[in-house]
Amino acid sequence: MSNSRSAMDSASPERVAHRDAQARALGVPVLRALVDATAAALVVAPAAGATGNTVRLHNKAAEALFPGLQDQDAFAPPAVPQWLCDAHNSGVTVVDGRIGERLVRAVAQPLPRSCTGWLLTDVTDEQAALRRLADERARTSFLVRASAQLLSSFSRRRCLRVTAQLAVEELADAAVVVTAARGRRISLTRLARGGAIEELALSVDVSEVPGLAEALAGLLPVPAHGVAPAPAPDWLLPPGLGEPGSLIVAPLPGNDAPTGALVLLRGPDATAFTEDEELFARIFAARAGAAVSAAVLYAEQAETAVVLQRTLLPPAAPRLDGLELAGCYRPSRAGDLVGGDFYDVHPPLPGSDAPHETLLMLGDVCGKGAGAAVLTGKIRNTLSALRRIEPGHGHLLELLNATLLDEQEARFATLVLAGATPVGNGRVAVRLTSAGHPAPFLLRSGGTVEQAHTRGTLIGAVPDITSTTFHTTLAPGDVCLLYSDGITEARGGPDGREMFGEGRLRELLTECTGMPVEALVRRLEAAVTRWCAGRPCDDIAALALGAPRRGSHLTMVNGAGPGRYTG
Repeated sequence: MSNSRSAMDSASPERVAHRDAQARALGVPVLRALVDATAAALVVAPAAGATGNTVRLHNKAAEALFPGLQDQDAFAPPAVPQWLCDAHNSGVTVVDGRIGERLVRAVAQPLPRSCTGWLLTDVTDEQAALRRLADERARTSFLVRASAQLLSSFSRRRCLRVTAQLAVEELADAAVVVTAARGRRISLTRLARGGAIEELALSVDVSEVPGLAEALAGLLPVPAHGVAPAPAPDWLLPPGLGEPGSLIVAPLPGNDAPTGALVLLRGPDATAFTEDEELFARIFAARAGAAVSAAVLYAEQAETAVVLQRTLLPPAAPRLDGLELAGCYRPSRAGDLVGGDFYDVHPPLPGSDAPHETLLMLGDVCGKGAGAAVLTGKIRNTLSALRRIEPGHGHLLELLNATLLDEQEARFATLVLAGATPVGNGRVAVRLTSAGHPAPFLLRSGGTVEQAHTRGTLIGAVPDITSTTFHTTLAPGDVCLLYSDGITEARGGPDGREMFGEGRLRELLTECTGMPVEALVRRLEAAVTRWCAGRPCDDIAALALGAPRRGSHLTMVNGAGPGRYTG
């Protein structure tokens, strides 16, 4: 009973009114303290379209942001900035504006009694961080794109031009790539925005450009913002730029030595390079220097490879009295000059046991590419030396076999030798010896095709080898064809898998009856290439030896060249 009375007493109107009065008395200072403790500036004003236009409430952060602001001041300049008043009157809920040097974001919040509270936050540092992040992303994207373009070619000249183009596109109003030439000469690749690339070679004093001599020597120049600006020499400036207002120099590093230097220029009205921009320019220059250095290294290696490959190429068939000679050669890979097939022609040696014999050889080594090319060079050089002391084919092959077995690399080769000796009346005595290689074909002047009866063991595989030598005589108009299995095993035809085969080779030779040997090998090469649809899967080599027809001759341009049959 007493508990019920107490509850009724506590809920009496008098007590409720008293409690509300106490809350109101306590709430005003508490609310003020909470508002003042808020880090964001708060300004409360009548909502747009409401009666009155005075500040109803503000906190201490607002006083710091708007010095002198008081409640009951007009919500208008100069108490608050114009951009905030415009946003308030137009009903915008979020707006950014500047107060002094700071960037402020204002967010509107509807409040009771037709009021709007504006919370203002300083976002200067936040926006600066976002801009830096966006800049870094843009620079990273640029570096990725620049690397792709710089590395898309192994041409040094193209790398220098792309470096200048990318620099003007992203970093400066003009760019000059400086590389050292002979003596005091330098090479310039320079470009101004909207202009054309210029490539020059000049004899100048690079010390006229601050930091350029150091960069060309591989040293890091003094930062541009730490050096008083100096006039740039005329030889440095691309046409149309005028006197630059800002200039920086960045070295182009290389592998073992500096590649050059990158000079970036901005016009007189442009903003000067910042420290961050100079650092980014050096990062870009490092990538450009690596690309240029790689292009130089590639060019040197390619030149070395070409020089070495040329020494391994089959020779042009020489002109020898009483003989007609012609050869063709095509490696399976288009980028190679040499491969696993080879042929060679050695004219007669004076004072030898066979003083009038010309030695021909054609072979095929195991494998393709550089390793096979190296072995072809060894075989050709070894045979060239051994033939001076051993005229017999069988013993010559045995010595070559022993030499290859001494090599550590387990590679072998097939080979066919042909000794050709003019014997008068236009005839040629021929001896043919095969060592695991397809036997040569003999095309007689009457159109019949024979295959030489010679066979033997391939070279470089086993210690003991055997071989048989076939002897024949070529009458005027006869042709002996030495060829590699890249011809008979060439795959093509309707399904792309059928081999060219010995049958087609015989038919082709029959169709070439009466042709000069030069025309015969060219027709053979064309036929096999067509059969493979222009993509032979193996090396192709052929060497034709002919006995000149009576009353025929070859006409040549200036005494040299393949000639034309006129007999």
